[in-house]
Amino acid sequence: MPFTLATWNINSVRLREGLVLKLLKEEAPDILCLQECKSPVDKIPVEGFHALGYAHMVARGQKGYNGVAILSKRPMVEAGAEDYAGLGHARHIAGRLDDGTIIHNFYVPAGGDKPDREVNEKFGQKLDYLTDMRDAFHANKPARSILVGDLNIAPREDDVWSHKQL
Repeated sequence: MPFTLATWNINSVRLREGLVLKLLKEEAPDILCLQECKSPVDKIPVEGFHALGYAHMVARGQKGYNGVAILSKRPMVEAGAEDYAGLGHARHIAGRLDDGTIIHNFYVPAGGDKPDREVNEKFGQKLDYLTDMRDAFHANKPARSILVGDLNIAPREDDVWSHKQL
């Protein structure tokens, strides 16, 4: 059965709760995937989301940074959360819908300003994260999945706001 899905790097779900509620009221996607929630799961302001019909949530949280969540009007259960590259970060959550579709929501590390593993540890972490993601999906090919999120990948100069400053 078709459904609508929106994805948003919210950069603090608690600070932007009003904007999330506005989006849910005006656009009413069936599913909303959030990245960079910057909140422990128990501090995510779910009451307003529930009032709008988003009764289902799967999430991984962290105080101050990272964090991912999937809000859904449709029944959904957690289908996994991986710590790719062993960073100890809350950057992946998966939810399974009743029809078996699994939604993977990612917040891939940005990798810093210098795309060089030798001089930038963060870039190395990003490459390790993406390699682990790729290897996991190759090893366990999903039959029915959707991958969304903030993937922090900009392969062309016009994919970033200022390639010269980047």
